[in-house]
Amino acid sequence: MSKSFPKIALGTWSWGVGAAGGDQVFGNHLDAAALRPVFEAAMDAGLNLWDTAVVYGMGDSEEILSTFTKERDRADYFLSTKFTPQIAGNQPDPVAAMCDGSLARFATDYIDLYWIHNPQDVERWTPYLIPLVKSGKVKRVGVSNHNLAQLRRAEEILAAEGVHVSAVQNHYSLLYRSSEDAGILDYCKEKGIDFFSYMVLEQGALSGKYNTANPLPAESQRGETYNPLLAKIESLTAVMARIACAHDATVPQIAIAWAICKGTTPIIGVTKAAQVADAAKAASLVLTDEDMATLEAASRQTDVDTRGSWEQPMA
Repeated sequence: MSKSFPKIALGTWSWGVGAAGGDQVFGNHLDAAALRPVFEAAMDAGLNLWDTAVVYGMGDSEEILSTFTKERDRADYFLSTKFTPQIAGNQPDPVAAMCDGSLARFATDYIDLYWIHNPQDVERWTPYLIPLVKSGKVKRVGVSNHNLAQLRRAEEILAAEGVHVSAVQNHYSLLYRSSEDAGILDYCKEKGIDFFSYMVLEQGALSGKYNTANPLPAESQRGETYNPLLAKIESLTAVMARIACAHDATVPQIAIAWAICKGTTPIIGVTKAAQVADAAKAASLVLTDEDMATLEAASRQTDVDTRGSWEQPMA
């Protein structure tokens, strides 16, 4: 199997339950039995880059994903997970401790891509990545939710020891282009850093499934966040639907294809096998320059701010 990453990563934030888990954030209650067909469909489609984090359900997401990966050869999939400063313990090396917990859950001796989940303290946490890379426990490292100054500083700290930032993972979508506006995408292209875009579908608000007549689950965080914005978002999803029709595609595929055309690797949360098929088709969809311009003009006109409560402004 090819050792290069696929064009799309699959996210598991909505898998499992518990603190910051899929039940609270997405209104889901998904267990391993329900998610096995999703995992198998993804692997069959060649989508083998899985993104998770300890904080997603406080280990529950990792536990479910590991149920499936343990049944596969380690060379057949890529594993991306994260150190989250807010849940760090009091160990001498909290990053290594959290990483070791992930390694144990997955019964593996290495993680393909390990992230500092947010920039709570770049000076404090970034150096802990260096011994993980040098020991071989981590193949590549990335930073998530960092602005340009924090990204540059993380690279300086790592480069002094011969390690480099390999990837950035930030919220980026047609509705939220702060990383582009702040120059982070340009910096990544200049430095050969992969940019992973999460919330490309804005937790379903850009799926075309939801509107003012059919809002998101009211009891979920995403419902609280996006339902008040749906009246403004509908103008964009209508444009996306027209472009989708011209390409014999779906609205979610247009959102994903746009992110790929922007030079990013979208992380798509999947809870159903049909969503995997959607993502796989989007990877081969080519939007025209006119399509891109039309989408981006419509995105600016929505004039909404979907920055998460955990995010700082990028610019």
